[in-house]
Amino acid sequence: MSNEEVAYDLTPLIKVYKDGRVERLQGTATVPPSTVQSKDIVISQQPPVSARLYLPKSTETKLPLLVYFHGGGFCINSAFSPKYHNYLNSLVSEAKVVAVSLEYRLAPENPLPAAYDDSWAALKWVASHFDGTRNVDEEDDDWLSSYADSQRVFFSGDSCGATLAHYMGVRIGSEGLVGVKLIGVVLVDPYFWGEEPIGGEITLPAAEREFIAALWRFTYPSTIGSDDPLINPQKDPKFGELGR
Repeated sequence: MSNEEVAYDLTPLIKVYKDGRVERLQGTATVPPSTVQSKDIVISQQPPVSARLYLPKSTETKLPLLVYFHGGGFCINSAFSPKYHNYLNSLVSEAKVVAVSLEYRLAPENPLPAAYDDSWAALKWVASHFDGTRNVDEEDDDWLSSYADSQRVFFSGDSCGATLAHYMGVRIGSEGLVGVKLIGVVLVDPYFWGEEPIGGEITLPAAEREFIAALWRFTYPSTIGSDDPLINPQKDPKFGELGR
């Protein structure tokens, strides 16, 4: 078999070849922590979940906590990508918040719902700094326990990251998360979809609509389709519990 035979072509995001090779066409660059105070921390070794934490350089009181979920169609980009690093640097500096930018596993190597599972695991890690359940031998992060106000927590994300932020907000509303109080969720161009139009997608060209639907099936092969509650909030029976 030629190593150039393509199994999935989702240009301009990603290609997967029939021999299993994955070629990400963008969103692969990373940068180290810098500018405002920032550092990387491992949340879980198995599965591999990590985050980049940000802290304003002048911190005298406890600050609101922002959890950010990066975009990229569930298959490209990283919490360590230059555009997200630069954006969080600017946001943390201007808004005076503590931020946790999550690094979740990407499809197709880790098909959905891996990103959803990783995001929830990361939120439980965040909450564990405030709910009194952490063991003394667990890796702690003093930036969270010392500088973050657990009663002023916000989620945000763009594209598929906004989808994750929304779903995590719904999950907290339905299940609760001891130790933190979610105040708000800020969604930037969320990747919501459905068999029937649920928003502005009705104005998109047919080819673009098919691409977006195909991307969902590619990243989540076992999905029930575009009306999956993980991507279509109108089909989520727990939607009404958002914000409780």
